[in-house]
Amino acid sequence: MPRQAPLRQGSPEKRAAIVAAALRIFVSEGYARASMDAIAAGAKVSKRTVYDYFGDKERLFLAAIEETEAAQEEGFQTLLEQTLDTVAVTAPGTATTAQGTGEQKPGAAELEAALTAFGREFATAVLRSPVRAALVRLISAEAGHFPALRRRAGSVGHAQQAIAERLERYAGAGLLDIADPVEAAEYFGLLVTGRVNNRSLFGTVEVDDALIDELVAGGVRFFLRAYAPGPRP
Repeated sequence: MPRQAPLRQGSPEKRAAIVAAALRIFVSEGYARASMDAIAAGAKVSKRTVYDYFGDKERLFLAAIEETEAAQEEGFQTLLEQTLDTVAVTAPGTATTAQGTGEQKPGAAELEAALTAFGREFATAVLRSPVRAALVRLISAEAGHFPALRRRAGSVGHAQQAIAERLERYAGAGLLDIADPVEAAEYFGLLVTGRVNNRSLFGTVEVDDALIDELVAGGVRFFLRAYAPGPRP
């Protein structure tokens, strides 16, 4: 029987190797067919080491998802800083670029440029990253068998919350009219990623850059029209 506890923290490098091997095997074989022997071989460790670090197959599966996502958060934070955080909101209806001289510029133009720059990188994250694409396919395939994954589907994730915080700041400056920033963040994510992911089958089919630009720009325009400040019809 696999040992359930205590679990070893051990070497970060060895743990990362096990997670990477587990993700590859789970994606290629599915959870049911994936074997701990194959994962151990892929990580170049003993099967006992895999059990010592993760306890059992289910915990390894969930850890592989969680730790892979956590490793991607640093890149997401950098993306936020380089795009959405370049719009420095000031008084209602105005904005300046964070790297600029402080001269006020039309807020709408700054906002659309920032949203488009962010949207393009966000939309292509799955398309351009084999690891991220594999993670999406794995979660989609196995969510029905794992309550923890199903609960995640109905929760507000880190990315949605981070986008919501920035949209709320824009709304506070009068650049957008948003009653529920979390809901608006979900719509924004869907508008800039949904069509790209559908065309590419979540990274399976190649989509050229020109089409990605067109799809993302259209999603941003739709979002800005939906949340434009001013009287509603």
